[in-house]
Amino acid sequence: MAGIHITDIEAAINHWRALKPSPDGVTLAPEIRALAEVYALMIFYHESEADEFTMPADAQQAWMGWYESTMDTPCIAICSTSQGDEVCKGCGRSFDEVQHWPALRPAEKRQVWRRITLHADAWRFNRYAERANET
Repeated sequence: MAGIHITDIEAAINHWRALKPSPDGVTLAPEIRALAEVYALMIFYHESEADEFTMPADAQQAWMGWYESTMDTPCIAICSTSQGDEVCKGCGRSFDEVQHWPALRPAEKRQVWRRITLHADAWRFNRYAERANET
């Protein structure tokens, strides 16, 4: 089961705050309210991930609105899995993740993104960082 990490909930809240700032410093846009409710429960219960399947529909829709604004694939067009590597030196994904990427659900893709970003040892984060910024 893929969960939506709390940092993605935070990023989605900040995305919507930038798009729909509070007119009076108190009122929140519906997307922010929906995500803030999920975020508050995660904090209260000391959870780091929200279940993508039980998240309220309005929060799921707001999260997807943010997700669709993010880069889909970590690929930088240097794929060493095609040369037999189990993990791509370019993007940090496993052979299976590269092969099945189009079929992964958004929460699964974000879990992969989180892992490779935390490791930060793929070329997209160092040797070819400029290429990653172009995509």
